[in-house]
Formats: sequence, C-alpha cells, structure tokens
Amino acid sequence: MTSARTALGVDVGGTGIKGAVVDLGTGALVGDRHRIPTPQPATPEAVGQTIAEIAQSFSFTGPVGVDFPGVVLDGVVQTAANVDDSWIGTSLPETVGHFLPGPSAYLNDADAAGLAEVTYGAGRGKRGTIIVVTFGTGIGTALIHDGHLVPNAELGHIEIDGADAEIAAAGIAREREDLSWEDWAARASRYLQALEALLWPGLFILGGGISKKPEKWVPHLKTRTPLVMAELKNHAGIVGAALAADEAARA
Repeated sequence: MTSARTALGVDVGGTGIKGAVVDLGTGALVGDRHRIPTPQPATPEAVGQTIAEIAQSFSFTGPVGVDFPGVVLDGVVQTAANVDDSWIGTSLPETVGHFLPGPSAYLNDADAAGLAEVTYGAGRGKRGTIIVVTFGTGIGTALIHDGHLVPNAELGHIEIDGADAEIAAAGIAREREDLSWEDWAARASRYLQALEALLWPGLFILGGGISKKPEKWVPHLKTRTPLVMAELKNHAGIVGAALAADEAARA
C-alpha cells in the first residue's frame, strides 16, 4: 500500500528543466514527468517562467520543491556554474515562488539527488558518511552522515593537481577531450581518491549523465571505498526536491 502523501519536484538543469508529482511513501513518480529544454540564455526571468510552466502543467496544489545547479542559501543562489551569471544573488522564492501552487522549498540539485538516494535508493538505511557524486556537465556532490545532509558541499570544485577537479573529471570532459573510457576513469579515480583522503567515506554513490553506461567505466575505477550506482538515476533530483518540499511544509 502506498502513501497518499505527495509533493511536486522540479529539477533545474543546464540543459533541461523537468518536474513530476512524487509519491513520498515510495519515491515513485505519480504519472509522467514533464520536461522543457532550459532556455538560453538561462536568465532568472526565462528559467522562472519555465519552472512556472512546468508547475502549472500539473493539477497539483501541495508543496513544491525546486532544485538548482548552484549553491542555495536560504533560497538565494550563490553560484551559477551552468546557468547565466545573473542568477548569483537572486532569490528563488521571489523569482518563482508566486508561480507555484503551494508552499515551496529550494535547494542545490546534487543535494536533492543525495536526499533521494538515502531515503529511497542506494543509501537507504546505511550509516556513516556517504558521498553521492554525479558526473555530468559538472561534478555534483552530496555529503551525508547517518542519513543527515550537509548542504551545499561543493566538492566538485576542490583543487587537484593545481586545477578545479570539475574541469578534468566531469563527465563532459571525456567527450570534450575525446578520452577513452579507461583514461576518463583514471581521472575520476584520482578525484574520488582525493575525497577519500579528505573525508574517509564509507560509501560512494555514483550518478549523473555518465552513469547510463556504468559497465564502460566503473570497472576501471580504483578506490578503497565501496562504490554503488545511484538507483533513482534521472529522477533523483525531482524526487529529492519533492521530499525537501514536504519536509519544509511539515516542519
């Protein structure tokens, strides 16, 4: 028997913005998701209108969570690596809140994925320190200890060998530099090993766009920490955003 408790999650990405109603008892989507390409340039006004369009496409009046590809403090965007720089300093509640059909919550996109994985996916019921790493256009991370999220852990931007780790080890770097899967996996290993040295996690959960073909690169990774693939895959951001909205509404 599934829970009747639901929330709407909206996942803002550099290439697409997607949303769905989520059953919070199971983490499953209720019906189909709705996706619209991210407008270019991805300004606050343009993205805000797209979020509104997605939210209004559902006959839903409950809590709404919106995740964003940047640091979000008290609803205010602090970084904007893969959207327009004009987002920096912009309040998400002031930009989109009045378009949404219910109480709203806002968080970083990797944090949303992390919440989803520890609640419904590969990290469910696990104790200790877990790091969720998404390899895609950038590197997103969620840091979780004993089921509790440490928000806005921008570990994708740690410096390795004198450079921002994301530049060399993001999933898109493999395509940009025409690397073999093995060569790219060596970079990903170097990155994960740096996280190991700093934080000594008990588990890595790996996701992001490149996780669609784990058999091509995961066998080449070299870490002391156990590795598992994210279970919610491309729905993790939506599910985590919905979960955050429900938790905020019930607080």
